Amino acid sequence: MKVYLSVDMEGVTGLTDPEEMHAGKRGYERGCELMTADANAAIEGAFAGGAGGVLVNDAHGSTKNLRIDLLDPRASLIRGPGKAQRMAHGLDGSFQAAGFVGYHARAGVPHGVLNHTWMGKEIQNVYLNGEPCGETRLVAACAGFHGVPVVLVTGDEAVGEEARELLGDVETVAVKKGIDKFSAELLPPVVAQSRIREAMARALDRLNDFTPYVVEAPYTLGVEWNSTAIAAAVSLIPGVKAAGARHTEFTTDDFTQIMALFGLFASIAGQVACGSGPYG
Repeated sequence: MKVYLSVDMEGVTGLTDPEEMHAGKRGYERGCELMTADANAAIEGAFAGGAGGVLVNDAHGSTKNLRIDLLDPRASLIRGPGKAQRMAHGLDGSFQAAGFVGYHARAGVPHGVLNHTWMGKEIQNVYLNGEPCGETRLVAACAGFHGVPVVLVTGDEAVGEEARELLGDVETVAVKKGIDKFSAELLPPVVAQSRIREAMARALDRLNDFTPYVVEAPYTLGVEWNSTAIAAAVSLIPGVKAAGARHTEFTTDDFTQIMALFGLFASIAGQVACGSGPYG
């Protein structure tokens, strides 16, 4: 049995400060250690539950956050930028289960710690076939496109609620309870990681209870940007059309194109936002 893990950072045990998630900022190195420890807990749970192999994808920001020297040696790691499938890179139909570690609630969710969707400032909202879409839904839909069920989601309470509403009786672990976007009540790492380990093992023990999350094609990705300039710039990508002054849409029958497009969006939107000064 092969297990795929997509590991983000905002939902990692103990983290609440954006600086802890950006290289060179205060607390970042410790944040990477905590991120790796959460990933290791899921890896340990996967092998305890019968996995024969685990592939881990660093899915946060630069995608150079997980500490390979601290990673469970039974797993392998995808690291670094330029990955066509971004948060789902390496995921295909050869896996029997997928887990999301360190995930966070979508943009605008009350009490969602560090809530956002894909980009923290440039994107207001994301829609998939007209329905609000966070990163959990986006990557779960990609897994479903490949026929792979999501069996575990870890992060704050808000993302657990989002995951259960979307995926049903999925295993979730709340490692923190949001107070506001940048504050939370935290579980000690030893407690949180024990719960992650147990939840992953439990999920694989009842693997037959899970079915892939399938969104019917065609897939329409809608993005509401915070800037007319960003919307105009990304509308230049072939196949992307303007659906409003700050809203773009893209439709395809191949979900891998959705994941790849988000990578282009991030590159373009980041450049426009950084070069636009105070008016963004």
